[in-house]
Order: sequence, then C-alpha cells, then structure tokens
Amino acid sequence: MPTIDLSALHPIYGEGSAAQLGRYQAALACFRNQYGPGPITVFRAPGRVNLIGEHTDYNYGYVLPAALDLDVLLLLRPRNDGQIHLHNMESAFGCRSFVLSSRIESAPPGDWSNYARGPAQEMVHLLADLGLRKSTLGFDGLVSSAPPFGVARGAGLSSSSALTVAVAVALAYLARWDWDGSQMAQLCSDGEWYVGTRGGIMDQFIALLGQRDHALFLDCRPDAAGRFQTVSIPLPQAYRLLVVASGVHHSNVGNEFNARVAACRAGVALLRQAYPKITHLRDVEGVAWEELAPFLPEKTTIQGLLQTGHELGDLPNVPLTLPLRVRACCRHVWHENQRVLAAVDALQTGQIDRLGQLLTAAHTSARDDYEISTPEIEVLVKAAGEVAGCVGARLTGAGWGGCVVALVHADAVADFIPHVRTRYAQETGRTATIFTCQASPGAGQVGQTVDEYALPMSKR
Repeated sequence: MPTIDLSALHPIYGEGSAAQLGRYQAALACFRNQYGPGPITVFRAPGRVNLIGEHTDYNYGYVLPAALDLDVLLLLRPRNDGQIHLHNMESAFGCRSFVLSSRIESAPPGDWSNYARGPAQEMVHLLADLGLRKSTLGFDGLVSSAPPFGVARGAGLSSSSALTVAVAVALAYLARWDWDGSQMAQLCSDGEWYVGTRGGIMDQFIALLGQRDHALFLDCRPDAAGRFQTVSIPLPQAYRLLVVASGVHHSNVGNEFNARVAACRAGVALLRQAYPKITHLRDVEGVAWEELAPFLPEKTTIQGLLQTGHELGDLPNVPLTLPLRVRACCRHVWHENQRVLAAVDALQTGQIDRLGQLLTAAHTSARDDYEISTPEIEVLVKAAGEVAGCVGARLTGAGWGGCVVALVHADAVADFIPHVRTRYAQETGRTATIFTCQASPGAGQVGQTVDEYALPMSKR
C-alpha cells in the first residue's frame, strides 16, 4: 500500500505529526481504491483564523490572520487529456468531473466542485498567456477535509478558500509554474468569484504564505506594481489559539455578505463628494471618523445611489431596493483598521492584555455595527470571557455563525474547554467543538508516493 514518511509531516504539524499520519495513510488508501495503483502526489492548504481585522480585506484595509494545522488535503495523479476527476472522502459529497477550458461549465450553486472549477478556469487563462497547453493540468484527485484534522465546513475557518488554494497550488505544480504570493493569491481570489462571492484576498494570502507559530499582517491595498505588504508576526509562546465552532453554519454566497460589500462601496461613493480620488474606505484612514460620518446616511439603497449618479461596480445577488446600513458598516471598517495596527504593536511589544482588549472591541463592533453575530456566538464569547487566563475572544470569519477565536494562556486551556462546552450546552442545547490550534505553514506539496515507497517532502 502507498505510504508517506512521517518526516514529511513534522515541518507542518510539529508534535502533532504522529496523530496526522493515520489520516494521511487513510487518504492514500482511499485514493488507490478509487483510482488504482500508481504514484500519488499530496498537497495541502490550511484553514485560517483571523485574529483581528474582520471584513476589512475587501475594503483595502488591514488584517492579521494565522494559518492553522486544520487543513484540506488534495491527492492527485496526473492525466494527459485535460480532464479533472474529483472524489471526496466525505460521504455527503459525490464524485465530480469536468474538462479544462477557458469557460468551464459551473456545477449547480453550492456544489463543492465549483471551488475547484474556479481556480482551474483561472489557471487555463494564465497558461494561455504563458503559451502552455492546458492538457498538462488534468488529474485524478481526492479531497480529504473532514474534522478533526480537516477544516470544518461552514465554521468560519475558510474551508472553501483552502480547497481553492489546494487546487490552484496543485495545478501550478503540474504546469511547472513558479508562483509568487501576490499573483497566486489574486488568481485564487478570482477563482472564488466563480461561485458568486465578492470577497477580499486575506484568506488566499494566509493559506499561501502562513508560517509556523506566526500570524501574518497583510495590507490589502496593493502598490502600483500590484504587490502587497506582508509581515510575519510572532505569536506569544505562552498562549494558545483556541477555535470554538458553534455548529451554526453559514454560506458566503448569500445576500447578507454581498450586502455588506455593497454598503461599503456605497460609503465610498458618497464620500467622494468630499474626497473625489478615493476608491476604498482604506483611503480615508487618516481622516477622523467624526469628519466622515456626516456624509454617510444610516441607510440607502443601490437603486437610490444609481439614480443620483453614483457608481458601485458589479454587485451580484444584491437587490436594488435592499436597505444598506452604510454608516454602521463603514464605522466598523474604519475603526477595525485602527485596531489591527494596534494589535500588531501589542504583539510586538508583549502587551497581551492590550491585545485582549482589542479583540473584545473588535467583537463588539462586528456584532453591533456590522451585525454578523448570532445568539449562539454571543453565548460562546461570554463563556470564554468567564475563564481566568482567557485574555480575549471574538467572532472570527464572515459571521452569521461559524467560530469564536480565543487567546488563552496555556495553563488555562484545561479549564477553558469544559467550561465553554458546558455553558454552551446549557444555554443553547448545542455542542461546541473546540480546537487547540497552532499556526501552520502555508499551502504546498507535502510528499509523493510511488506505490509502496515514499519520497521525502519536496520544497514547495
């Protein structure tokens, strides 16, 4: 049976490598059962948790995510006919296949294969520009992403972006394209537009450029050459990142997410009355909020803005008459950018209590101004705050369910887990799933097998 060397896993998972080995072996065996004997190449892409900086990325703001050791595995064997065949180890997902082209037919909305079709289509476009043949990209593939080691779907840990990035990195490997972070992140972001979500580029960047035991400060506004500023920020060694999944699932393709994007774009359009050169909310970060607020109504609609000559760009799935909470959404983004910068400073100077205060303020803003929390999330945040040693906790991810991230002293983890689980069950009747996570490296090739023999991990 195919196998993989434990030494290939240690740079990724550290002390957790031995626990991961069984998962990898099961995936390799499943691949062989599905596609037959032969060489198998293994790739991974991590989920992520955003410590602070929610809904700022598509506003050209600042974010501070960390890649997690919860990840998506993609195992593949190349084909030479330009076809992609996919099998998913989770029984809820069926097998999928499609032919590579510049216009790959979409599966029905919500189908998991769309997160592979999108980056595949973008890679075909790229290869056409580079003069390469798309037939070199075909493969038989298997996806492994189920908890406890995988990225839980709908939990706010960016499982969809992890799958998109895993496919893109694998295709780049097959095409022998030596990618850089900015270009690949943009390709993956464009690939997710395939499913109708107009997000930013944070999830793609952290999935690609994460480092062990570090968060990644990302300035989401590119420079004139299209490059993005990133800085790896060490995380405090005495503290752990605990991710608490509420069990309440959301979909990023719904109207709610795109309505927040529309509200921010509406704010920019209205602020151009006083600041005509701005393109994103980030462009007014140096202006006091009190000077900006009078230009922003509490509510408006796309229809009303278009009728008065404002341009908002392409906004899918947002009704023209839907009320947009412009002032509150813009207030959240403006202040959240300031909090991210303060959080970086707090980490670099060892002000852990200050960091906790910023996490708390970020949650309050996401709940009250951006309105993306839920009653279940509120129970989790409150329960986390009751544990001595938890310096801060907040909703993380797009919202409307998903996860809470908490920064907890290592000595308090044993108290945190049972307390939060018990309180959550008592008040909601639900079960909270809690992950003690470490920051992991970004996406890449893990290893390659040739029948029974394992080759060492190759440099990504």
